[in-house]
Amino acid sequence: MEVLIDREDSLRAAADFIPQGLAVFDRDLRLVTANIRYGELLALPQTLMGAGTPLYDIALFLARRGDLGPGDATYLAAQRVQELTGSPHTVTQRLGALGQTLEFYSSRLPNGGLVISFSDVTDRVAAEGEIADINQTLEGRVAERTADLIRVNSELEVARAKADAANRDKTRFLAAASHDLLQPLNAARLYTATLVERAGGTGFDELASSIEQSLTAVEEIMSALLDISRLDAGAMKPANAPFPIRDLLKKIDVEFAPLAAKKQVRLRLVETCAAAVGDRALVGRVVQNLVSNAIKYTRPGGQVLVGVRKRGTRLRLDIVDTGIGFNRDQHSLIFAEFSRLEHGARMAQGLGLGLSIVKRLVTALGVTLELDSREGQGSRFSLFLPLAPRSEKAGLEPALGREPASNLHGLRVLCVDNEKAILDAMEGLLGGWGCDVRSARSLKDIDKDQLLMGWFPDLVLMDYHLDQTSGLDAIEWLRHNVGGHLPAALVTADRSAAVRALAEERGITVVTKPVKPAALRATISSLTGARKRAREE
Repeated sequence: MEVLIDREDSLRAAADFIPQGLAVFDRDLRLVTANIRYGELLALPQTLMGAGTPLYDIALFLARRGDLGPGDATYLAAQRVQELTGSPHTVTQRLGALGQTLEFYSSRLPNGGLVISFSDVTDRVAAEGEIADINQTLEGRVAERTADLIRVNSELEVARAKADAANRDKTRFLAAASHDLLQPLNAARLYTATLVERAGGTGFDELASSIEQSLTAVEEIMSALLDISRLDAGAMKPANAPFPIRDLLKKIDVEFAPLAAKKQVRLRLVETCAAAVGDRALVGRVVQNLVSNAIKYTRPGGQVLVGVRKRGTRLRLDIVDTGIGFNRDQHSLIFAEFSRLEHGARMAQGLGLGLSIVKRLVTALGVTLELDSREGQGSRFSLFLPLAPRSEKAGLEPALGREPASNLHGLRVLCVDNEKAILDAMEGLLGGWGCDVRSARSLKDIDKDQLLMGWFPDLVLMDYHLDQTSGLDAIEWLRHNVGGHLPAALVTADRSAAVRALAEERGITVVTKPVKPAALRATISSLTGARKRAREE
């Protein structure tokens, strides 16, 4: 051991006699050791030569002294650290505090640390400059210009990569933030729905409805901002496949029929057995936004119609309303972000993001959207989709009919969510509908509390992001223990196409948070009704 220590001391002493500056940093970019020449060439104070000094602190001192050029010191320091650590090996030059030219060599160590060595190359640079001046020719000038272009292109590529990375980081941040914000918003929506149902005729119903409308506005804004971020970052990639239009119309019916009835607007869905080719989820988002707008801007007593027509090798999916409409000069304006027409702003709240999202989705899908509108008479938005080949449509039945509202009294429902507030709110809402509700925060709690002892659910409502497993795997576990035909719905704030595709593969319905009570009730009726019909058959 003493021999090793002597050797280490000898190496450190020897390093002080070499003409180059030398410093070693650990994986956290904190100084481990440096020779005397390192401090002399950089003209560093002794306080920055101690072990444990962060590389950023040294760079910040140099930036504030002006060594790194004009500009914001914190930015220049961060940029310098990135230059030294961004690649396994780097060679850079810059002027020192005394005007000399310093050449830096940096290398990443296998353990993640960093070695920096540098020397004064002022004489060499000056000599090279004199030789270049003497031997400069037309060929040299062309080469110099070419090198400049290569350098600029390289810098532009680095800048583009950084911008792309920043955009991806922004998208990931918004996705995570939206999920965390949608969780309490979901609980608030469920509590409010229960309040609305129980406040009827008590004098508080108008106040409860106002709270519900405010929460709906918050949800719409968050969903719109998240969609725009994902689309601009290219995170939404179409997965085209044949799908029946009737499935899309059925979802529109479940989601928007209660809203239309509340506004006294007739929502008419034309039955069809046609099938289109496209990304089912993204096409659904387009139609959802267009139908939502149509209902929002149609006065009581009006009508919104959704249907398809065959046009050669394409299907024209129409959303037609008898709403306020707009003139031809305003067509391009309505697709701009945060743009709202004056008469529309007076009629309904919003930020003007819905049609901006539609435009981005249509571009991502590579399809055509046609618009025809007359101010005061209504609008028609037509989405043109490729028609599915006849072989792909085999077996599709034109059965759009709406599920009758079931009497949920006595229905046994198991709710699983890792947020207690959401479970409490769900119990209140479902209990108000007469359901027999049991809840748990994980599979472990189900087993520990023996929730399934002598009690078998008719339906399970499962969150996707559980602490110990995914909701989809949890449903599979329940089906294995309760019965393979157990109806289930995945209730999640995760709106990614991947989760939806996994759920569809396992025959599991997806309900997005924040939950719309009317849509939830329709989903429960549909799932339990299907199970009842299966038993009868």
